Amino acid sequence: MKEFNIVLAGVGGQGILLAAEILGTAAVKEGLNVRVGEIHGMAQRGGAIVSTVRIGENVLSPMILEGKADVILGFEPLETLRNIRYASEKTLIIMGDEKIPPPGLTLKGENYPQTNEILEKIRRFSKNVIIVEALRLAKEAGNIIMQNTVLLGALAATGKLPMAEDSLLEALKELVPAKYVEMNVKAFNLGYNHAKKLLEA
Repeated sequence: MKEFNIVLAGVGGQGILLAAEILGTAAVKEGLNVRVGEIHGMAQRGGAIVSTVRIGENVLSPMILEGKADVILGFEPLETLRNIRYASEKTLIIMGDEKIPPPGLTLKGENYPQTNEILEKIRRFSKNVIIVEALRLAKEAGNIIMQNTVLLGALAATGKLPMAEDSLLEALKELVPAKYVEMNVKAFNLGYNHAKKLLEA
């Protein structure tokens, strides 16, 4: 495999770095060469965070060039749009639905854009967009902080990843605190089944 590039974008507190670590660990389990990196502003809750995962035999750096992402995993709609420069018409975009207005927007007294406005701009770059009801599914799994695992499940369901679902689940069980493993596995499966239904429709 030449290379496979994933950009994870959202805000602090959404478990983006953990999701990137799970993807990286799953790749290592399958003997793949992987680089995981992070580019973030304020890492505290509410600050923008971007993490990158690059998999492939010739991958030496975690940096992804603009237009070169195979997948953008968006944890928050506005942050997904802000990182759309990594997309091309071939990029698969999986986006969670929970809106977290950035501090800058609130300070300026501006309104958060409508979801359909955000989607319209995203679709100018790629038509391959899946919107996941991550907040609802995470609540169903037992905790809203598990939206990251819901989105990983949805990504696994697309069949685009160079790693098997079992490797992702193994990595998840290793990296998540023991008392949350069961809930996280449930969240992963809910995301997986949700995306499968959307893809079949």
